[in-house]
Amino acid sequence: MTPVTDFGDFGNIDIDKLLHSLEDQVSKSEQVQKSMGRLVGRGEDDDGLVVVEYAHDGLRTLDIRPKAMRLSSGELSERIKAVLQDAIEDLQRQIDEFMTETYGKEANPMRMIDNPAALLKDVRRAEGSYERAFEDVMGELTRIRRELDL
Repeated sequence: MTPVTDFGDFGNIDIDKLLHSLEDQVSKSEQVQKSMGRLVGRGEDDDGLVVVEYAHDGLRTLDIRPKAMRLSSGELSERIKAVLQDAIEDLQRQIDEFMTETYGKEANPMRMIDNPAALLKDVRRAEGSYERAFEDVMGELTRIRRELDL
């Protein structure tokens, strides 16, 4: 019987590098959780009559200056909605910048949300790699079974 020493690509895995990478990802995830609470998007209309602050937990501040009461209810409503949208977009931009700083441009998890087609492509590529690895393992198990006459 021949000893099994060939593990293909799995035999070349640098365990220390893998563990360091996992520790780095956990550290980055903890940093993201702590930092997200500090990000606040801000929006303000051109006249400074309506100011909004928006964070991960929702609307934090809605300031309506007294002068805004001269606007019609419809116009005030439209300004509030527009300023709120600006604040949400500002928060989203800050999150994207933070995630890019933390993970890098290519590994930014927000990239997946913005480009689902790229995510699907990555999933399909991973699926192909998984299927090849599974076939390799099953082939190796079949070879071992034959060698052992099982």
